[in-house]
Amino acid sequence: MRRLRTASLPRLLAFVAVLVAVVAGAGIAQAALTGAQKPAPKALDQAVLDAVNAPDVQGVTARIEFTNNLLPSGSLPRDTASPTLTGATGRLWLGQNGALRLELQSTNGDAQLVSDGKKFLFYDATSKSAFTGTLPQDDTAKPAAPDKPATLADVQKGLAKLGEMWQLSGATPTTTGNRPSYTVRIAPKDDGGLLGAAELAWDAARGVPLRAAIYAQGSTKPVLELKATDVSYGPISASQLNTTPPAGSKVTELNPPTGVDQHGRPVHVTGVTDVQKQLDFALAAPDTLAGLPRKSVSLVKFGDSKGALATYGQGFGAIAVFQRKADPSGQKPLLGGGGRDGIKLPQVNIDGDTGQEIATALGTLLTFDSGGVTYIVAGSVPPVAAENAARGLK
Repeated sequence: MRRLRTASLPRLLAFVAVLVAVVAGAGIAQAALTGAQKPAPKALDQAVLDAVNAPDVQGVTARIEFTNNLLPSGSLPRDTASPTLTGATGRLWLGQNGALRLELQSTNGDAQLVSDGKKFLFYDATSKSAFTGTLPQDDTAKPAAPDKPATLADVQKGLAKLGEMWQLSGATPTTTGNRPSYTVRIAPKDDGGLLGAAELAWDAARGVPLRAAIYAQGSTKPVLELKATDVSYGPISASQLNTTPPAGSKVTELNPPTGVDQHGRPVHVTGVTDVQKQLDFALAAPDTLAGLPRKSVSLVKFGDSKGALATYGQGFGAIAVFQRKADPSGQKPLLGGGGRDGIKLPQVNIDGDTGQEIATALGTLLTFDSGGVTYIVAGSVPPVAAENAARGLK
């Protein structure tokens, strides 16, 4: 992977932003270790400076163990549930320019998260569901001048910017993946939804992120964590980064291109008016929802049919709304299909329509059908907020 050393402040901020990125998905949690020694104590700015100026690392390979404590014990059929819900062991590869592959392996089938830096794929073999899309690309970014190390002033500026929204701990000496590391804990200063805090650890010698954990409000134990062992460094094969869904997958494409522009870049459909033109049902996208302003609307493809994704609010208190024509079979997209062995969600009344809802320590997911349309409401919000949003769609 591209080393964390950088000459420019934007690239330095990108490293610091990893501290925030762990709340969008779990990273690698601290393993039960033997042999590794904690590094010498350092101030946070100095520890980060040494990380961004560390020697080049082409790739990272590790064995992992994923634990998911979001759902109550016994609430899932362990003989059919996805390993992303029940937890599993697996492997991780980190490559250059944001490329990664995460595999979770279980007797129910594997789950994979793959990115080549431009596209991503999430595949759950248990339900044969695949989710794909393109990643944002900065077409205006200029290449950084090579081999110019960051300065302490650069790091302090980046941390100060991050500190405008986050509370930061110091760099705590730890061991992670049987390697000396530093750990920092971050917590949102303002509205963090149901997020309490997150932690990130990085290799003290190489500057590579090695650990992440996510905590709910009021919790002293992480609700999501991965444990890494047998960490090694070296190039990652391109064959590990294939983002094509397996044959026979039920594919949901979150931001499908409808063509290319004059520069050959993909064109995506966004905005209420343009998305509505692509749909064969009435789009529900009010200006505000549950007191939150609408931020975006984009086209989504569920196999051969089309739907929409609308977002309301920003930050960790935001709410996302997926919608599409209801499936006559009663299956729900984004929930792995359904059926008698699927997730049993508690029922909730949405102004006369029966919905299904699941509340976790980090957020709420609610789905209901109304007027021949299936809606899925999700966010790092308590159930009452998700229910109010659902009622605002009718």
